[in-house]
Amino acid sequence: MVEQKAKRIPYGMQNWEDLRLRDCYYVDKTRFIPEIEAANDFFFFIRPRRFGKSLLISMLRAYYDVNMSDSFERLFGGLWVGQHPTPDRNRYLVLYLNFAAFSGDLEGYKERMDDYCNIQFISFLRSYGFGASAEQELNRLSGAANQLAYLVDVCMKTRQPIYLFIDEYDHFTNAILSNAALEGGYKAETHGTGAFRAFFDAIKSGAVTAIKRLFITGVSPVTMDDLTSGFNIGTNYTTQPAFNAMVGFTETEVRAMLDYYRQYYDFRHTTDELIEAMRPWYDNYCFSEECLGEPSMFNSDMVLYFVDNYIRGKGNFPRRMLDSNIRTDYSRLQMLIRKDRGFEHDASIIQHIVETGGITAELRESFPSETITDPDNFVSLLYYFGMLTIVGQDADETKFRIPNQTVREQIYSYLIETYRQNDLEAEDRQRRSLMNAMALKGDWRPVFEFIADALKRFSSHRDKQKGEAYVHGFTLAQTCMSRLYLPVSELDSGVDGGYADIYLQPMLGIYPEISHSYVLELKYLRSSATQADVARATAQAREQLLRYADSEVVRRTHEPTRLHRLVIVWHGMELAVAEEL
Repeated sequence: MVEQKAKRIPYGMQNWEDLRLRDCYYVDKTRFIPEIEAANDFFFFIRPRRFGKSLLISMLRAYYDVNMSDSFERLFGGLWVGQHPTPDRNRYLVLYLNFAAFSGDLEGYKERMDDYCNIQFISFLRSYGFGASAEQELNRLSGAANQLAYLVDVCMKTRQPIYLFIDEYDHFTNAILSNAALEGGYKAETHGTGAFRAFFDAIKSGAVTAIKRLFITGVSPVTMDDLTSGFNIGTNYTTQPAFNAMVGFTETEVRAMLDYYRQYYDFRHTTDELIEAMRPWYDNYCFSEECLGEPSMFNSDMVLYFVDNYIRGKGNFPRRMLDSNIRTDYSRLQMLIRKDRGFEHDASIIQHIVETGGITAELRESFPSETITDPDNFVSLLYYFGMLTIVGQDADETKFRIPNQTVREQIYSYLIETYRQNDLEAEDRQRRSLMNAMALKGDWRPVFEFIADALKRFSSHRDKQKGEAYVHGFTLAQTCMSRLYLPVSELDSGVDGGYADIYLQPMLGIYPEISHSYVLELKYLRSSATQADVARATAQAREQLLRYADSEVVRRTHEPTRLHRLVIVWHGMELAVAEEL
């Protein structure tokens, strides 16, 4: 094998020029350029974090920048658009702003925004040769909005069109909304005469003259909705089918990448086997209802993480399928937890999703920050963050489900974090030790004794009122925090349409030493139920479990481990039955 000739894996790379000059592998998305040009001039696009948005913007900047004309063949040769260039190629002055480049905290926000934009504006003037006098005139003005207006005026007078790119436009939103005490300040900045609002007003004014095209990305539509009455020129293409695959990878693209690297490295697995290993963790995203039935999308960052680690690991799966860099940032988790608590105690959105694996709601394209706790808006926000994906339609509503195990781990971490909010920390090391013994020795009973003890200690009176959904979600979260298993909740067994509550599928590709796997049937009865009720529920669970455990998917994925069939019956907050069939 001649490893040095293989293209570099661009894991974590966001700079288009670096990617091309360092001979990196690139999944060609340049075919979407004509689609973008055919769309409205002011393009708004939302995708979850680490899905390829920044690299897309970097590529578009290089394509449209008039200063990059001489580098076109070097940067786009061999790609789709290199063979099919559009008339707009290299005809704009490109202004790029990344609002994640400065802190989004409210205190001192205007000053940080002004300083950052000033640096970018000066760089713009220098790049396009406007001279020292233009720079001096710019610096006589105060504030990002006023300086942008000057920049636009200069370009208008010289008849040079601007293509404005704004990456992570909503970084400000996510930082502010993570802190309840600052939400009033957020509204002040995005309404009326606030600095953020003033800046977007300046963009709108510039769109009449020199700003000919605008491309904005982020992870939620909340900020744009709050700005809408003043900034109403953008078109939201987030859920349009033409752009469903503009970032992320299709399965065809993933297969092509694996087949390419197989030429240079010793792979221990077939392409089919690698796809099957990645699919539960990184696949199953759909961003447009019209694309239901088409192949779903893989998270591109996670695929690159896997391939990079697989090659470096000489044909072994990475020990951790979840890249720590992709975890939703803590502040955003905190915001969602806090907002979820705004629902009535029996209507927790997160609890419902954990219990059922999905939810049905109206997909909202935009909504103001103060209405996040509206159930449809909250579900839509989870969708935009990538924690839910579209799986179907139900009349005028959309069906959502948790897309994969990467997100599922975050959802379960939610629940563990809510327990910690009550100063009742789970004994993580103890749980991990017990789960290891469960996987290696088949010693499963201490795990459920631990869960029963934790359930009683963690549960408030309000939690206990939730009943079955709460207990099921708690059990699921606790049993699924181990990296040794891929948890499947309400597994479609294929037997008379039945479902097993939890199947702990062993991660044998990563941990071949696992000797035991588990399929669980959970039953819950309220504390007022009689012992006869408990006995009937137990008998029903036994009968169901025997059928579910015989499903094809369980037989196919648990071997060569020993499969344990467990009946777990909760009587209120007490573990009434824990038995193996």
